[in-house]
Amino acid sequence: MRALSINEPYGGMILYGEKTIETRTWTTDYRGDLVICISKMPTSPLSGFAVCIVNLVDCRPMTEEDIEFAMCDVYPGAYSWVLTNVRKIEMFPVKGQLGLFNIDDEKIKIIS
Repeated sequence: MRALSINEPYGGMILYGEKTIETRTWTTDYRGDLVICISKMPTSPLSGFAVCIVNLVDCRPMTEEDIEFAMCDVYPGAYSWVLTNVRKIEMFPVKGQLGLFNIDDEKIKIIS
């Protein structure tokens, strides 16, 4: 399954449904399930773990309307990655990477 590393506090905000748009300076054609992994820095109880699965449904240039859901201001070259359907998983350690990367599906256990 595809995965994305996100810094805190934003990764936790996605996990708890508070942030529904992630912003990046690059776009992707990928749509579908995406494992959210929390970067090791800055340190938090979630750092270094895969924490949830979301559905990436759109990736488009960021607009003023996205500010509330992205929890950041529009910046040059920003793309809005629109996330839906957050599903918590049993956390497991992950070595994050830049860009989209793959995680073995067998490691992922959705919490009902």
